[in-house]
Amino acid sequence: MPYCKALSIPRTNITDRDALLQFKDKIFDDPFGAFSTWNDSVHFCQWHGITCGRRHSRITHLILPSLKLAGSLSSFIGNLSFLKRLDIVNNSFVGEIPPEIGKLFRLTVLGLVNNSFSGQIPANISGCKNLEGLGLGKNKLVGEVPIAIASMSKLTGVFIHQNNLSGNFPEFFGNLTSLVVISAAYNNFVGKVPASLGRLQNLKELALGANGLFGTLPSSIFNISSLVSIDLAKNQLEGSLSPDLGVTLPNLVLLSVPSNQITGPIPASISNATNLGHLSIPENKFFGNVPTLEKLNQLWWISISANNLGSGAQGDLQFIESINSTSLKLLAINQNNFGGTLPKSIGNLSSQLSTMWIGGNRLSGNIPSSIGNLRGLERLVMGYNEFTGNIPDGIRNLIKLKDLRAEKNKLTGNIPSTIGNLTELLQLRLNGNNFQGSIPPGIEKCQNLLRMDLSQNDLSGIIPSQVFTISSLSIYFDLFENQLSGSLPKEIGALKHLARLDVHGNELSGEIPSSLGTCTSLVELYMQNNLFEGTISSFLSSLNGLQYIDLSSNNLSGPIPTFLEKFQLQYLNLSVNNFEGEVPSEGVFQNTSVTSLEGNDKLCGGMPILDLRSCSTSKGKHGLSTSRYVIIAVTCGIVVVLILLLLLMTFYWPRKKSEASLETPSIGGFQQVSHADIVKATDGFNSNNLIGMGGFGSVYKGTLADENKIVAIKVFDLKQRGAFKSFMAECEVLKNIRHRNLVKILTACSSVDFQGNEFKALVYEFMENGSLEEWLHPDLTSNGAPRHGFGFVQRLNIAFDVACAVDYLHHQCQTAVIHCDLKPSNVLLDAQMNGHVGDFGLARIFANSTGDLPTSQASSVGLRGTIGYAPPEYGMGSGVSKDGDAYSYGVLLLEIFTGKRPTHDMFKDALNLHNYCVAVLPERVADIADQPLLLCETEEESSADAPSNQRNINAHVHECLVMIFEIGVACSAELPRERMKISDAVTSLRSLKEKINKMGFC
Repeated sequence: MPYCKALSIPRTNITDRDALLQFKDKIFDDPFGAFSTWNDSVHFCQWHGITCGRRHSRITHLILPSLKLAGSLSSFIGNLSFLKRLDIVNNSFVGEIPPEIGKLFRLTVLGLVNNSFSGQIPANISGCKNLEGLGLGKNKLVGEVPIAIASMSKLTGVFIHQNNLSGNFPEFFGNLTSLVVISAAYNNFVGKVPASLGRLQNLKELALGANGLFGTLPSSIFNISSLVSIDLAKNQLEGSLSPDLGVTLPNLVLLSVPSNQITGPIPASISNATNLGHLSIPENKFFGNVPTLEKLNQLWWISISANNLGSGAQGDLQFIESINSTSLKLLAINQNNFGGTLPKSIGNLSSQLSTMWIGGNRLSGNIPSSIGNLRGLERLVMGYNEFTGNIPDGIRNLIKLKDLRAEKNKLTGNIPSTIGNLTELLQLRLNGNNFQGSIPPGIEKCQNLLRMDLSQNDLSGIIPSQVFTISSLSIYFDLFENQLSGSLPKEIGALKHLARLDVHGNELSGEIPSSLGTCTSLVELYMQNNLFEGTISSFLSSLNGLQYIDLSSNNLSGPIPTFLEKFQLQYLNLSVNNFEGEVPSEGVFQNTSVTSLEGNDKLCGGMPILDLRSCSTSKGKHGLSTSRYVIIAVTCGIVVVLILLLLLMTFYWPRKKSEASLETPSIGGFQQVSHADIVKATDGFNSNNLIGMGGFGSVYKGTLADENKIVAIKVFDLKQRGAFKSFMAECEVLKNIRHRNLVKILTACSSVDFQGNEFKALVYEFMENGSLEEWLHPDLTSNGAPRHGFGFVQRLNIAFDVACAVDYLHHQCQTAVIHCDLKPSNVLLDAQMNGHVGDFGLARIFANSTGDLPTSQASSVGLRGTIGYAPPEYGMGSGVSKDGDAYSYGVLLLEIFTGKRPTHDMFKDALNLHNYCVAVLPERVADIADQPLLLCETEEESSADAPSNQRNINAHVHECLVMIFEIGVACSAELPRERMKISDAVTSLRSLKEKINKMGFC
């Protein structure tokens, strides 16, 4: 007779199973469904992340890295007595490390790196007698390292970096003679580096940087011949490096001791460490000559800046002639005392050299023409020296150059026209030299320049109009203190993104062109000490972003415009001109410490402290002049009208106020609503109905009684600066646009609340599935509910929806709209997971019938958008543009498929989300893709042929991911002109959608 036999589980195995379930219970967020298999349908040895021993079916490995798990570590972990490896790195565990961890005496690897564990390291962790790898880095641990660790003799790696650990750095580490790696940088350790570390004869990596260590380095450290990497950066260490360093540390690959107080010479023996690749000793007190580096043919990084190296004499740079590494990428010797000439052999350095900093020394003589051989150079910084002669013609060969600085030297001759060959230049600084002749028109070819400074030279002639066609100039353009003449070309109006223009101290004449008024990003304008004439209102009126204005010592005339009162000026100098009439008395004119008007004899009025004559006209024969009679009559008339209005309001206003409704025309045909309707719909703004908060207000879920319709209601906090403008912007944008992928606005409420305060709200369609932000980063969900099934096709559909919406805004509206704030929290998802773009509080409208507009459109409102998503040019003062939206969309697309925010902690220095993706294209996209995307299956897959199908699926996934990341990278290019247009992105994504519809992706 057939029967079902219950699965027999030994008692010891039940203990393991129960401990796992307790572990699971402490997890409140599992976005990837790692625990979906953790149930009785399969044996726990087959649960995801679990490995059991063959003999006793006891758990030996618990490995769940990089799954965005959130929760705490259960104390029941101590019951897994056979556990050898616990790896939960790169998750979001919080709370303290349970002391029960000390029961795991078989444990060899403890991996808790990159979580948010807090509290102290439990002292009884020493119970893990067999532990070899202790990984606690990148958490929030505090206190001292427990001395009990001294008994863990099998430790080979201790990773406690990037915590808040304190106290003296443990001397007992010197007793752990098996140690190979000590990683303890970025903590709060103090005291001296223990001499006992010299006993660690197996040590390869010692990283104690960014602490508070002081004193001299113990000589015993330099006797650990196994050392490969020494990182002691950013401490307060003194003393000198061992003169035998290269002999006693022959395996050294990295020596990094920047930002200390180490003195003495660079040991000559360093050349014996023939594997040395990274030499970084800047910001110390090293002195003397740099020894030969001839034997160090693996060097790729030499940074010896900000020391006292060199003697200011010829021969100081002899060490450069000894460099023969073909891998060298950076040479930084700036801010030292190097003298003499730059050797011609500089041109023989590695073709890989991309950065050369030699500024801030005492170098003299000509710049050798051989420098043109370094065709890989991207940054050449040689300012603040004593170079003479011309800029060598060989400079034309450095076509990859992005940064050229030769300021504050003694260079002469003309600025070479071949500068125009350097079309990738972002910064050009030649100020403070003795250049003569005219500005070469060929500079116009440098259409990527953000900064250009040619000031304090002897340049003459007119300013060529071609220079003002470099529309990328956005940070500053300085020509001051030269001998330039003629008028300011009208082409200056092309510099719509420029933040600072300084042409003072020249011989420029004529009227200031009105086209300057289109440079609406200007913050600083310096034109003093020239020969300009005419009035200023024609170009100043539109430059309301200006904060600093100096037009002194010219021949300007006419009245001082009253609109300057409304500018947010911090400095205004109009002195020594021919201005006339009454001086305004509001705004900056009230602060005489930042306003100068001296030398304008025809001015009158203004603040009394200015001590100007009165502006009153002379009296007539019989007393007051006719004009005064007119003024009095008009004033009396106004007073009468005001009294009548006051009486009318006294009768009418209370009734109007009691209705608590300032009607706004309905939008989209929906009924009008009042403040009372909003209060009722949200249950008195009940916090249970709060579904989101932003910079300008809060969003509530509500039900409008008359329609019995669930809606989303955005209530503006009008106390926040910009909230009213945000409300008006959204109304203006949304009232006339309709698209299936835009959040639909139903109506607006402009009213007063029950206390008579102004009240404004917008009512939208309710989006059942919240924001894309909550799906990409489930830690944001209020109830911690995991987000399952967010697969490849779903993400692609949402990305396509957003692209279609942006394309509609840019090209298909009667008036083109720039959104200015594309990011996941502004993409809302309906019940069918369709994407809808919302939040138009920062949007800009450009009124024209076709929707076409220049690539960039100036804006004087400052930075728009959100850090990480806003394009770099916005931060430099450029106006909003379609290309700016394309950049934001590119970042958004990369975030959708990597799962990483552009503000992730890993993105710092030169690394950002764009570069992170570029680095792996096309071969290694699987390394950066959000993990669930790699777990997709086709609907037809069966268990019998799963392996072969999975290989095909992975190939398809890889191919599609490459296409998607290429679109995201193309849209988020640094330079606006290099970005993919949003319409092209729509075309590419539509093609990709059609392709994958045949594949059955999840």
